[in-house]
Amino acid sequence: MTVLLEGYKNRRRNFVEIYQELFQRYSTVHSVYMSLCVVSIKVGYVCLIVLNQLIRWYCETPLSNRSEILSTRFTGATGRAFLFNRVVNIVYSEIQDRVMLTGRHFVRDVVCIKCNTKLGWMYEHALEESQRYKEGKVILERALIMETEGIADPLGENP
Repeated sequence: MTVLLEGYKNRRRNFVEIYQELFQRYSTVHSVYMSLCVVSIKVGYVCLIVLNQLIRWYCETPLSNRSEILSTRFTGATGRAFLFNRVVNIVYSEIQDRVMLTGRHFVRDVVCIKCNTKLGWMYEHALEESQRYKEGKVILERALIMETEGIADPLGENP
């Protein structure tokens, strides 16, 4: 379920500040299942997304659904890591060139939009053909996330 909030069109305001204000204002009304993403920086719209089967960071920001997990057989800096098809409420760093166990990759670190904690990385480009399936996918480290029950989306907009 997506709700557009037109009162936040001031592009000069920091989106993290807007997120924190909205999260504090609405999380008590709709519990912690409400999250925020920026739909368009050009237009300045901010939206709230309600997720079911939540995967979230310990600051209780929803990140993804269990259905978005592609693999649980990855390793990160803290141990076990999951490969996700889609993750929300994260901010990407600049592209970095890294040599990993599976070869050389161009990646971006991903951090929580609410608390700015590094949670993993996104594969931008893999140099080896066999690793190209990871491109555009996000790794979240298992030690840094928790799984909770979500709420069903009554409109069926979010899988």
